[in-house]
Amino acid sequence: MAGFLRGREARSNARMTVEAPGRAFAELAEAVNAQLDAAQQERLDGQRRQQEFQRDLASLSHDIRTPLMGAKGYLRLAQDEGDEAGRDRRLAAAEARLDDMGALLDQLFAYAQANDPDLALDLVPVAVLPALADVLVGQFPAFERRGWEPRVDFEDEALSVDADAEALARIFENLVANALRHGSGPLAVGQRGACVTFANEVPDPAALDPERLFERFYRADDARSAAGSGLGLAVSASLAAAMGMRLSARLEGNVLVVELGLPEGCAVPR
Repeated sequence: MAGFLRGREARSNARMTVEAPGRAFAELAEAVNAQLDAAQQERLDGQRRQQEFQRDLASLSHDIRTPLMGAKGYLRLAQDEGDEAGRDRRLAAAEARLDDMGALLDQLFAYAQANDPDLALDLVPVAVLPALADVLVGQFPAFERRGWEPRVDFEDEALSVDADAEALARIFENLVANALRHGSGPLAVGQRGACVTFANEVPDPAALDPERLFERFYRADDARSAAGSGLGLAVSASLAAAMGMRLSARLEGNVLVVELGLPEGCAVPR
């Protein structure tokens, strides 16, 4: 048995077998094999995480390079532009591209914060409907541009939950922004029991994978060049988990439904 362990290749699939009589040797071999299996699984998980990191790094590089190159292009055009009004348009376009890059970096910072193991949240009773209303009011210009009027239907308008007020607001902001950016129909927000749902139509449900919606940098296949970092929902999922909540998504026909599950027993009357 000692010779087997000394001579075994680190990446080998070989497992220990014994022919010695007695249950003790067999149990020892089983314990050794269990440790070998655990070590192999840890190695495979590490390889998977490394591959995911490399993939995400490539996505991040693309997402930063695109607005940066766009800004540089508009600046070059502005330098060659003889008309003052035309130059102002080029400069404004360059500034918009830089704003896009700034928004991406802000989301990266928010994602890093949300996944910090030392993240400190101040959990206090927070009224859910007023927190949502503040976010919807703040997005009023965006709703007006789309010609949408959000529908809100709360079973318990006095519902409150133990949460960090800023984190809950960030979750609501990201869910509403996602609906505005990628939806094709008005947003409906509903609450039943310990669940708050955000639902609206999407233009191409076949392009969406609800199970991957909360992965970092995930975007539908046809949205590679669309606005958005692919981090907003990942930030929301991390913040929700840190507060004992859970985000999930599903498709009902051409309607995407994102559900925020409040902690069991946490929802109480205000």
